[in-house]
Amino acid sequence: MLPKIATPKYDMIVPSTGEKVTYRPYLIKEEKILMMALESQEEKQIEQAILDMLKSCVDMKMKSEDLTTFDVEYMFLKLRAVSVGETATILPPCESCEKPGSVTVNLNEVEVQGLKKFKNEMQVKLSDELTVDMHYPKMGDAIKAETGTDTIIGTVSKCIDMIYYGEDTYNTKDSSDAEVQEFVENLNSNQFKAISEVLEDTPYVGETVKWTCKDCGHKHSQELRGLTAFFI
Repeated sequence: MLPKIATPKYDMIVPSTGEKVTYRPYLIKEEKILMMALESQEEKQIEQAILDMLKSCVDMKMKSEDLTTFDVEYMFLKLRAVSVGETATILPPCESCEKPGSVTVNLNEVEVQGLKKFKNEMQVKLSDELTVDMHYPKMGDAIKAETGTDTIIGTVSKCIDMIYYGEDTYNTKDSSDAEVQEFVENLNSNQFKAISEVLEDTPYVGETVKWTCKDCGHKHSQELRGLTAFFI
């Protein structure tokens, strides 16, 4: 019988919940599935492959589908750092001459931006009588979402936890998805905008890098934002 290769364990904190979880590097069999998804260039297939990888590599209480979009981005960067290497080299185009540059990023230094601000804005007052409690957009919902206007309405609907209307309180868990969506569709434009603006300001993984173009000498200060920015 061939030996089983031991894999090291690491700890990290889930940004949205503060939960301490244990994780291991991803293996060749898991990386193969991710590479196949990347080759497909299908966004939802790539997102699902990353979720499946987190499910296999991270020991956590919550389901991977319930992780926020920025949880997934942050946790995947941590997995990538211990599995492939702590640094990633990207080739962003120069703003001046448009020739590719070269920037090396330490993935362990990348943090979630805007987390504190977003936590303080999760209760939205829509009128003197109407207030809603919301939660972070979940990755599982993003994968299932369709495109177009229905995506925005559907995302808003899925992010509402509680509705306070006058002296009455409603938990959306006690209602169907269709009922919650109907509630959202009956908001006026200003109320819907107030909720949408909160979700548009969702936290993200980001890092500001500085580099000088070797061809024209133009100096850059550029924020890398979102998972794909670290692997372009």
